[in-house]
Amino acid sequence: MRLPKLAALELLRFGRGKLPRVALVAILLLPLLYGALYLWSFWDPYGRLDRIPVALVNADKGATADGEKIDAGADITKGLLDSDTFEWHEVSAADARKGVEKGTYYLSLTMPADFSRRIASSSGDSPETGALQVRTNDANNYIIGSISRSVFSEVRKAASTKTSRSFLDRIFISFSSIHDETVKAANGADKLEGGIGKAEQGSKDLAAGLKDARSGSSRLAGGLKKLTTGAGDLEDGSRQVADGTQTLADQVHGVTDKVGPFLKDNEKTIGDTARLVADSAKVIRANLDTLVKTAPVAAKGAHAASDTLGTVYRDRCESATPSDDACADLKKAEQAATDVATIADDLDTLVADQHGDLKKLDSDLATLQEQARQLADDAPHLSSDLDAAVKKVDKLNDGAAEVAAGAKTLHSGLGTARSGATALDTGVGKLEAGADTLSGGMYKLADGSSTLAGGLHDGASQIPDYDKSDRDLRSQVMSDPVQLATKNIHEAPNYGTGFAPFFIPLSLWVGAMVAYMLIPPMNRRALAAGASARRIALAGWLPVASVGVIQMLALMTVLHWAIGLQMARAAGTIAFLALTAVSFAAIVQWLNALFGVAGRVFVLALLMLQLTAAGGTYPIQTSPGFFTAIHPFLPMTYVIESLRRLISGGGLQPVWHACAVLTAFLVGCLVLTTVSARRQQVWTVRRLHPELTL
Repeated sequence: MRLPKLAALELLRFGRGKLPRVALVAILLLPLLYGALYLWSFWDPYGRLDRIPVALVNADKGATADGEKIDAGADITKGLLDSDTFEWHEVSAADARKGVEKGTYYLSLTMPADFSRRIASSSGDSPETGALQVRTNDANNYIIGSISRSVFSEVRKAASTKTSRSFLDRIFISFSSIHDETVKAANGADKLEGGIGKAEQGSKDLAAGLKDARSGSSRLAGGLKKLTTGAGDLEDGSRQVADGTQTLADQVHGVTDKVGPFLKDNEKTIGDTARLVADSAKVIRANLDTLVKTAPVAAKGAHAASDTLGTVYRDRCESATPSDDACADLKKAEQAATDVATIADDLDTLVADQHGDLKKLDSDLATLQEQARQLADDAPHLSSDLDAAVKKVDKLNDGAAEVAAGAKTLHSGLGTARSGATALDTGVGKLEAGADTLSGGMYKLADGSSTLAGGLHDGASQIPDYDKSDRDLRSQVMSDPVQLATKNIHEAPNYGTGFAPFFIPLSLWVGAMVAYMLIPPMNRRALAAGASARRIALAGWLPVASVGVIQMLALMTVLHWAIGLQMARAAGTIAFLALTAVSFAAIVQWLNALFGVAGRVFVLALLMLQLTAAGGTYPIQTSPGFFTAIHPFLPMTYVIESLRRLISGGGLQPVWHACAVLTAFLVGCLVLTTVSARRQQVWTVRRLHPELTL
């Protein structure tokens, strides 16, 4: 019997009754049910998170920062209620705790009472971090905990970003304020620089002026010293004058008291006497020559008369007993004679001394004559003139006293002025030195103010001044400075698409496994008839391989048209899955042919190993060492990797590699099945009485 007819015999058996037909349909649809139902249930779980009940507790009491009301809890609550992340239920803290415990809610999110206060503390002296509190219960569902961590990480990031943006916005506003104040300071420094420049010139002028003032103060001190000395002399002299005028006044008053009545009573006599003196002077002038000649004779005669009167007085008064009654008169006469002799001697001496200068004596006599005549003329009113003279003397005395007092005050004042001038000279000297220092300091200050102004302008140009749009942009960037620029080269649009490369080969493996439960791996009639082992192997493989391709087409049709699986390389996917189906059929056939009924257990065990070690869910590197070790030897490893490239896109090198591996499995298993068929053509007791039957 030829191979196609031999292979068709196994399938024709399912047309002999209703139950076999149902069984055939079940075989064809089993991978569809297995794969499609699994993928449908896992197709897009993240797109249905809005059906998961989650408790939301807002215990936040709000806060105030810089006069602005902050209610971060309410903001987050509103944002979450408006989102479709979860099915949010805003409840109390107690209800949330009970709900998570009982399973009413899968988890809870709580904004604590101090949430806003902690966020607002970022602008204070003791900043604190705000904490969102998440409560989960793995007894409800373990996976939801992982999902919530991802979701709440985004919630936390959004809250942190908003807080950071608010904080950074205040910083940028502070930058603008600092910039404005620095510009004001720079402008003020410019004015200061100009003012200091003027002050510097003024300090130079002050130093020069103080130098001149020092010279003037020195001259003033020296002049005041001399004035003080002169004032001292003036004080002494004025005091002596005052004393003299006082003495004069006293004497004048004393003389006036005595002379006044005399003058008043003898004005006529004085006038006559003065006239007599004037006439006598005139006569003497006229007889000067005679005086020169007669003066010695008169002196001699006067001495002779004096001697005679002396002798008479001694004889009559000193020697006689009793004395003469005229002794007193004689005594006076003797005295007068003595006086006359003396005068005569004086006159004789005068004449002798003036003998060589008669003209001068004549002049003196003329003066005496004139004065005597004037006195004679004034004699009638000498008394009244004396009173006027006394008044003038008193006035002179008062004036001298005032002058003396003023001189004393002047001396004292000049002494004080001298001390002050000396102190002034010393002070001006210090001021001059200080002005020089000030001038030097003002030069440095002017240079420093110029540097300050320049530095402030440079600083102002370097301090950023942001407007609102700049602040918003920079706050947004700095609040979240590192963005994760994710670029998925070949993105799977949903969870089901990502898991399709895992569930599709599983379905095909299960389909082949179930098919060989109903279709024998080798035709028993052919074995009994001694047909070719190769033909027996191929005849047992072709029916299941054909069923596997039909299973694959049915599965892929439903996945694509009903569930929505999109494939980057649809034709390549179908062709590769066809190769996969026939290869899996060869592997399952060999195990069943080799081990008989026990082969079904090995097929199931191999399925378990491939489920765990083929890397269909997590990367194989995350699995224990045993699974990593057997990973390269499992056919499903290469099928999964290739389907990922064919469905989502990517390089085809793993696909060609997988085709080679699957072809090797196909050919190798067919060869091994052929060997098993040859062996089983020899009947043994063990075959006739197997140890285990299913």
